[in-house]
Amino acid sequence: MDLQLKGKLALVSGSTAGIGYAIAHTLSQEGAKVIVNGRSKTAVDEAVNRIRAETHGTVVGYAGDLSRADAAEEAVRLHAGIDILVNSLGIFEAKAFEDIPDEDWQRFFDVNVLSGVRLARLVLPQMKRKNWGRIIFISSESAIQIPTEMIHYGVTKTAQLAVSRGLAESVAGTNITVNSILPGPTKSRGVGDFVAGLARSSDKSFEQVETDFFEHVRPTSLIKRFASPQEVASLVAYVASPLASATTGAALRVDGGVVKSAF
Repeated sequence: MDLQLKGKLALVSGSTAGIGYAIAHTLSQEGAKVIVNGRSKTAVDEAVNRIRAETHGTVVGYAGDLSRADAAEEAVRLHAGIDILVNSLGIFEAKAFEDIPDEDWQRFFDVNVLSGVRLARLVLPQMKRKNWGRIIFISSESAIQIPTEMIHYGVTKTAQLAVSRGLAESVAGTNITVNSILPGPTKSRGVGDFVAGLARSSDKSFEQVETDFFEHVRPTSLIKRFASPQEVASLVAYVASPLASATTGAALRVDGGVVKSAF
């Protein structure tokens, strides 16, 4: 299927690894011009070179912390005409509620919520001038089923849903769409490292830890495994395309059935 993305300019925040990288790679594969982002220039250069080599697409990098206002403003200024914004920058950690200080709450809000809010605000005027655009927030099933082991993370993911829906309402009647994607447990770099660490400490294989996780921590999963970043990226690429013009204001799940609801 041709997603009609050729020539579209896409900024994917937090895209040197994991879900963000898979999204950037897929958009490039579909013909979009892609801006890869990460805080480290080395990591950005490596991701850009790899995507270019594998997709033969037009890929550039922006090294900077997009949870900071100055970096966000610079990125948008240097790359005018962004058609697609994918807010995939995010952090997570497991921590008991009573051990989460104010500083952690603020840090999670700044990275997971405000980065996307700020970037959307910066790109929206040019999207309105062209009367076309795609803004996508990478949220999580944790937005709906707040995980007790990381409540601060879940709260920020819920906030993304509110921002996404409100922004979609604000551009009603235009050719700009705004949506949230809700991945379930996904084998991103951070999750993979976390599970591998658990495997080493418990003298189990990765597969055994994965089985235990879906038996005890996410028992409602229907696929009983971690999704791959590519499985998430495939949905994002479609939502970013002109073919998804009637999909807006939505919270779209690619959660492996973790959320126990038919709606």
